[in-house]
Amino acid sequence: MTLRNGAALACILLVIAFASTGAARSISVKGYVIDSACTFTKELKKPISAECATACAKAGSPLVILSDDGTIYLPIADNTPASGQNEKLLPFAGQRVKVKGRFFLRGGSSALVVEKIEALSGQ
Repeated sequence: MTLRNGAALACILLVIAFASTGAARSISVKGYVIDSACTFTKELKKPISAECATACAKAGSPLVILSDDGTIYLPIADNTPASGQNEKLLPFAGQRVKVKGRFFLRGGSSALVVEKIEALSGQ
């Protein structure tokens, strides 16, 4: 391997390493605000009801965003110390929403710093 090829390989590896560190990128997602436990244990595609999602959230279960493509996004805070996001999501529990935010992927888990959330009416 020549020095030139070695430098190119090192550059490519550096880009791959940076990409896999979870660097944030902005995305927009449509889906449901749903209780995390029901999403996993019952394999729900959408919430049973707003009341059910709200009751679970008030009992301490984290709310998540279940996107139309089936990806489950864990809403996270970007400050330290971090805080739970249920308070921000509770008004939308059980509803279909459009969320804009910064996306992180790490170890196969998807997380989203919610910057804007709005209910999608009639969907």
